[in-house]
Amino acid sequence: MGLRRMGVATATICLCAAMAGCAGGSDGGSGATGGDDKHVVLVSVDGMHASDLAAFVSAHPQSALATLVGRGVNYTAAQTPVPSDSFPGLLAQVTGGHPRTTGVYYDDSYAHDLLEAGTTNCTGAKPGAAVSFTEELDKDTTKIDGGQGLANLPDGVLQMTKDPNQVIDPAKLPVNPATCAPLSPGDYLKVNTVFSVIHDAGRRTAWSDKHPAYAILNGAGGITIDDLFTPEVDSNPAGSKDGDSWTVDNSLTQRYDTYKVDAVVNEIGGKDHSGSEQVGMPALLGMNFQSVSTAEKLATSGGRPGGYGPEGRTPGPVLESALSFVDAQVGRMVEAIDKAGATNTTTVILSAKHGQAPIQPETLTRIDDGAIIDDVNANWSKDHPETKELIVHSVNDDAMIMWLADRSPQAAAFVKQQLAAHAGVGTDLAGKPRPFTASGTEQIYAGADAAAYFGTTATDPRVPDVYATTQPGTVYTSKTKIAEHGGAAPADRNVPLVVAGPGVSPRADGAEVSTAQIAPTILVRLGLDPRKLQAVVAEGTQALPGT
Repeated sequence: MGLRRMGVATATICLCAAMAGCAGGSDGGSGATGGDDKHVVLVSVDGMHASDLAAFVSAHPQSALATLVGRGVNYTAAQTPVPSDSFPGLLAQVTGGHPRTTGVYYDDSYAHDLLEAGTTNCTGAKPGAAVSFTEELDKDTTKIDGGQGLANLPDGVLQMTKDPNQVIDPAKLPVNPATCAPLSPGDYLKVNTVFSVIHDAGRRTAWSDKHPAYAILNGAGGITIDDLFTPEVDSNPAGSKDGDSWTVDNSLTQRYDTYKVDAVVNEIGGKDHSGSEQVGMPALLGMNFQSVSTAEKLATSGGRPGGYGPEGRTPGPVLESALSFVDAQVGRMVEAIDKAGATNTTTVILSAKHGQAPIQPETLTRIDDGAIIDDVNANWSKDHPETKELIVHSVNDDAMIMWLADRSPQAAAFVKQQLAAHAGVGTDLAGKPRPFTASGTEQIYAGADAAAYFGTTATDPRVPDVYATTQPGTVYTSKTKIAEHGGAAPADRNVPLVVAGPGVSPRADGAEVSTAQIAPTILVRLGLDPRKLQAVVAEGTQALPGT
């Protein structure tokens, strides 16, 4: 199956028809009817900024995205959680909670109270385990089906299992010391999700995302997503070289995203993601797009520059292509809603798990963090030879996130001092040397200060022991990436958020809102009680105003 595109004009006509009922039944924009919807379609355009949406709509006033914005509430100051990563970002949208409540600080993290993957004798085993809910969990990371063994890949991937737990290798999961058994992604999550609330209400759910590890969205206790379609984005397309994945060429990423759009269109039409079984349109369904994210990260793709133009506002040719692709595919989904006769009972919510930084290419400083970590560990071991590595786990994208073997205040202060003192030379956009100071960091939170930054305490076994925001333009990489996420800068956090549905009064809303407010909004739109979400109760999360 090749990449299927839809003309912008066609998409706009379909979207205008499908969203025709969105303007009625409001109370002047202070609220909406809500509660009568049968369906919510949630779309995450990973990496997209609120400014990207505004610029695209301005430049393409007849586009599908422009029509969606014109028919809904556009929250222009929406903020995704810190760290601005895929897991915290999406989990906020579907739980109503931040990492301190969900217990998930990154897709690749560490837990001081779990045992390492592969542990079979838990008696006397030392706690502390890496928790990698990425492609590393797949039985076969090279295959788009995660190792299910499907024929005719990748085009046959729509036959992938509805339960991605089936292609997760349990030997790669952290071990629960209480049971001495692997801990599934869903059981790792500390709170329930909108999928579980909707499923418990006897209504169907579906979702599509980039790794089988997104089985975490089921929450604890079993399957609550009836149709979870998770083709592996970091697998190897046919003919790829040196283990290249779908993300190394943006045209490949767009083709990969099209499989997920195909799945969602099938589900809107009342079928399962493969299109082979008639099951009825789910109450909640949706997907994430990867195309914008990779277009922002890639220095070049297909011989064209990625990222933004020199002034840091106008998308370069690869990013412009990705935005146009997303626009057409959103048009496909809304056309499918119209074709299914579900226009007057469906709300569309468009947002992003995270943004990406930097936007201004001239600020880019690439830093290989490996040398920094090695120096900290070596300097600590001089006086603490019993500790081979002080930094036992680190995930550094455009922030520094670290977990320490020694969680004492002294160890935390040592790492903070070491990071602040480290100077070196990275590279700029052209690959030329660019000096940096303070390990590229701007503000370093360590020990109790790091826990307080996240709104928890230092006894939290999952909270990072060190979290450092970075100087503008810092990206930790040994490769040629030109943007990343995970930080707290506006480019990381200010993402689009549009809600368009029956009874919603169109307007722009500049008040700062959180993407965690999407979760209670989904349940309100479906006539369900948002207080059934444990994180909503814990954090007092409110539905979005005017929805």
